[in-house]
Amino acid sequence: YYGNMHPNTVMIDAKPIPGTSKVVASFSPGHGRNEHAGVITAIDPRKGPDAKEMARPVAGRKQYRDPYPLSETQFLVADGTRITLLVTGGKTTTLFELPKQWRKGRMGVHEPRPLRGRKRERVIPSRVDLTKPTGLVMLENVNIGRNMKGVKPGEITDLLVLEILSKPYNMFSGMEPLTYGGSFLLERILGTVPVEPDGSAYMELPAMRPLFFVALDKNGQAVKRMQSFMSLQPGERLSCIGCHEERGRPPTTSKIPSARRRKPSKIKPIPNVPDVFDFPRDIQPILDKHCVACHDYDKTKTGGPRAGRVILTGDRGPMYSHSYYMLTVLKEFSDGRNLRKSNYPPRTLGSSASPIMKRLDGAHHKVKLSAHEKQMIRLWIDSGAAYPGTYAALGAGMLGHYSGSTGGLTRQDAKWASTIAARAVVKRRCASCHKGQTSLPDSPSDNKRMVGWTERRELIAKGDFPILRFNRHILYNLSRPEKSLLLLAPLSKAAGGYGGGKNACPVAFKNTDDPDYQTLLKAIVEAKAYVDKITRFDKPGFKPRPEYIREMKRYGLIDKAFDATKDPIDVYKMDRKYWDSLNYRPKIK
Repeated sequence: YYGNMHPNTVMIDAKPIPGTSKVVASFSPGHGRNEHAGVITAIDPRKGPDAKEMARPVAGRKQYRDPYPLSETQFLVADGTRITLLVTGGKTTTLFELPKQWRKGRMGVHEPRPLRGRKRERVIPSRVDLTKPTGLVMLENVNIGRNMKGVKPGEITDLLVLEILSKPYNMFSGMEPLTYGGSFLLERILGTVPVEPDGSAYMELPAMRPLFFVALDKNGQAVKRMQSFMSLQPGERLSCIGCHEERGRPPTTSKIPSARRRKPSKIKPIPNVPDVFDFPRDIQPILDKHCVACHDYDKTKTGGPRAGRVILTGDRGPMYSHSYYMLTVLKEFSDGRNLRKSNYPPRTLGSSASPIMKRLDGAHHKVKLSAHEKQMIRLWIDSGAAYPGTYAALGAGMLGHYSGSTGGLTRQDAKWASTIAARAVVKRRCASCHKGQTSLPDSPSDNKRMVGWTERRELIAKGDFPILRFNRHILYNLSRPEKSLLLLAPLSKAAGGYGGGKNACPVAFKNTDDPDYQTLLKAIVEAKAYVDKITRFDKPGFKPRPEYIREMKRYGLIDKAFDATKDPIDVYKMDRKYWDSLNYRPKIK
């Protein structure tokens, strides 16, 4: 109806305004404020479903919650501890306020409603059949859309069907450690359905689940990626014109689409690939086999890592592996990022827009992957390019935080004696050369002196590696501390470092016996020991956070007597058990 083309605002709590064709909604800024607080806005559809000028604030920019329209000019709203009558123009009248003894903590009022008789709305016949586990979707022509220029008829041969997976718990509002600036949620690959030569598709999809599509060509490469989602009620039948077509556009042909002349396609699973990818488990072995021989920390004649300073080892940084960080900041894969855009042109998102896919057929130093290995990387990208394949990774094994929001995480190493000593070394031995550049972080968890998240996100989008190479995610090696770039860059070549040479750090340490070198090494070793202790999802013996166990007990998926400190748990199986518990179970006739 409105909003999908207008990012940066959550438009929610919409209700029809009596006696009009208008709708009132809360326009909550950004990702949305607490309890959907936002600017109360009336949307008039007479210029179409996307006309920005037809969305007008009812009463200025002041924010309220839960609007309920009494008429075109009067609205009930929740305002903290008060129920208020809001009149167009901004005048307010308090109708009710919580007694003083109730105004403690975060107590507030919500969802005001008038208790009055009214004429019942026209009853729309139900399209739901609760005995069915699925619904049907008819797509007229995938080539039709608002941004499909250059897509030739017949170019799209299949739709990849994916499901957005629910979190059993959450730690903070960012995407870490699921991605570095990308998706906030994991995505599951359900399989593919065919697209007919005339662009039509007819499919049977599971009900009551958030689904989206990636349009694929004959090589399985992404042509267009859906950036929102859809869902079906049990037994429901829906249709759409094309791929993000104009909302007011009617069907374009009187002919029956080819796909409608047959039975609906069932989703065809993709064999021998995981439905939920896990980078260390599924992608890193491919990099180890084909890439790490060149893209490791071993020094070369020119000093520094081989192959253009691109490190693709699985060594752990404070939050991600070094390979995952490198592939992200060098834009080797295209996943849309968290840049608040929508409806990208064809082949600008996903596998077909990812440079890494062009390096797998022998053109890049004769590196040639098998068909299955290429498929694994392609589908990992097209399913969001996540780092972990489990939500148990949230807040676990992470050192540091972002944007001042700890989400229950703290900079554990900030007060360690080794960190304080290392901080002094960085300032004394490194600051003179790095003056005016992005400062070297004092410790693996230090974000304070790095560029802000907004700037960092823009640098990632630009692939500005010269600045991002000072990021803590690549400077600290918490698998092999002696391979940390913070140590190798200022260490002389004779001692096994990168010191000297073009674009390398001037020699600060002649050998590893230098007391300052040992001070830095000790701090990194202690950080590694801490991460080993709290464990990370890709380490043997990983233990999820107490919040994960608590919620699984609440959902009844593990016994209340379960003790995570002693009892084994497979978090991948537990995630799947949780997701499956949410699936719709048809009613028995």
